[in-house]
Amino acid sequence: MFSNLKRRLRNIFITGILITVPVAFTLFILNFLFRILDDLVVPWFIELLIRIGTPLPENFRLPGLGLLLIVLLIFVVGVVTKSFLGGKLVQLGEMIVERIPVVRSLYTGAKQVVTTIAHADTKAFREVVLVEFPRKGIYAVGFITGYTEGEVQELTDAKLVNVFVPTTPNPTSGFLVFVANEDIIRLTMTVEEGIKFIISVGIVTPEYKQEKILELKKDYQA
Repeated sequence: MFSNLKRRLRNIFITGILITVPVAFTLFILNFLFRILDDLVVPWFIELLIRIGTPLPENFRLPGLGLLLIVLLIFVVGVVTKSFLGGKLVQLGEMIVERIPVVRSLYTGAKQVVTTIAHADTKAFREVVLVEFPRKGIYAVGFITGYTEGEVQELTDAKLVNVFVPTTPNPTSGFLVFVANEDIIRLTMTVEEGIKFIISVGIVTPEYKQEKILELKKDYQA
């Protein structure tokens, strides 16, 4: 009993880390940038306005300029990174970061989550399902991408469904399997919840209601 409680507390703690660390890290960086830009760039910009003859009241502040500069800075970084030289500089920076033990873990984890969410096309996924993969008796979470057509369907007797079985913790890669419609177990979780479930290697489990599962079974048995 004590071991089960210890395992459950550990899972809850890890879940909290997975949720809070990326958010806290992002807020820390944005707050750091905001303070630098607000303390250095904004006064310089106001001084420039005064020099060119713009009438401004005493102790004038320009609200929102720091936030606007952050957005502009992120956009410029994106443009530079897209260039050949910028890409090489990013690779060099990542090589340096990967040599720092603690920073390496935080940076790699944050980058993997952001990259996954940015490139995951949730509109291409219709439903979250369970399928027996890679063999009978073992289940994997997958996403329905459509119903099988063409040669693959014509050469089989069962009505097949296209299911994408992603890898974890990066669901942008995986396996395309064709599963008979009657062998698929539909889940009530949303596509976004399914992706979070996979990224967290099963630690962040979406909540569900038993009534929804019963309704879902009735819909597909009708």
